[in-house]
Amino acid sequence: MVEKQRINKVTTRGGDKGKTRLATGRGLDKYHPIVKAMGGIDELNSYIGVLRAVAHDQPQDTLAAIQQALFDLGAVFAMEGDYGAATTEFLENATDALNEDLPPLSEFVLPGGGPAAAQAHVCRAVCRRAETLVWEVVSDTQDAPASYSDAARYLNRLSDYFFVLARSLTITDETQWRGPDARS
Repeated sequence: MVEKQRINKVTTRGGDKGKTRLATGRGLDKYHPIVKAMGGIDELNSYIGVLRAVAHDQPQDTLAAIQQALFDLGAVFAMEGDYGAATTEFLENATDALNEDLPPLSEFVLPGGGPAAAQAHVCRAVCRRAETLVWEVVSDTQDAPASYSDAARYLNRLSDYFFVLARSLTITDETQWRGPDARS
């Protein structure tokens, strides 16, 4: 296990040549799939921070727990699999609880519904992209550790959560896609 180091200096100039180091000490190009996956997870976490700012009266504890879990997912890749990914049970339960009070859908929902709902949709879309980046790492890594696939599954469930959360935060009429037969 790598010894934990305190971040005392932020500007190191170490990345000025397009390289970075994982927590394991291995150096990678900044465009390496693992670095992209970690960046996608970090971007998602930042968008969740915005969601928490605009949905201040909504599920702060759940969103804070998700942000902690996303740091755990980043650690999965920074430690090259030697770290456990968050489990999906919490997300599945939170999604089911939110979904219980929502009307059934006949079509896809158009993103919108007010500032908090729209931001939840942004989180959903960014989460889906982060998930694809993680699956790319799984696909490209020979003998990928199970924690990589676990991280991808977590992101899959998380995008479901954000979809249902967006619906629950909607304060306007929920606009559904008209479908292929309704094109003008």
